[in-house]
Amino acid sequence: MYFLTKDLYFPPVDEASYEGILAVGGDLSTERLLLAYRNGIFPWFNADEPILWWSPSERMVVVPQLYKVSKSTRNLLNQKKFDITFNQSFEEVIRNCQQIERKDQDGTWITDDIIESYTNLHEMGFAQSVEVWQNGELVGGLYGVDLGHVFCGESMFSKVPNASKIAFVTLVQYLKEHNYKLLDCQIHNDHLEKLGAFEISRETFIKVLNS
Repeated sequence: MYFLTKDLYFPPVDEASYEGILAVGGDLSTERLLLAYRNGIFPWFNADEPILWWSPSERMVVVPQLYKVSKSTRNLLNQKKFDITFNQSFEEVIRNCQQIERKDQDGTWITDDIIESYTNLHEMGFAQSVEVWQNGELVGGLYGVDLGHVFCGESMFSKVPNASKIAFVTLVQYLKEHNYKLLDCQIHNDHLEKLGAFEISRETFIKVLNS
């Protein structure tokens, strides 16, 4: 495991541990975050831990061009229960992702430093959000880092049933229309799998990232 200094550097991703941890320490500057994402690395750590940088051997992804919207989700979209926007309330989205209670999760990895750093990325045009509204209230959404051909999803939240699903599917449709190669969902979980994500090898992911 590599311990970062103030120098802008990450070791090769194939040096990551079995669990996927590549490096420890460093900072959350916009320069380091962009270097990380462009090399298939992302930060993920608890508030009481040093910064941990990950590059897991298996990567959870969606291929926008191959994605099929389920009939039930298509019906939900057609009902027009929600209004959807892009990049209208980025900081509100990330703060909701921080504060929302999640099943089987104690606390959050989205610290105030994370919020500040990703808001800075958003102001530079590298982080984007999708917002889902109902009766003028923000009820769901997601955010991530946009590399132009790969969108690295970070977190999503939902205050009412299906709001995060609507945000997710809307993002995938946008990525498909704009010829993105992948939506990166990082690490496997059952919810993402139900939404249509699947795992590919780190090597395959890096090839797409570098293409």
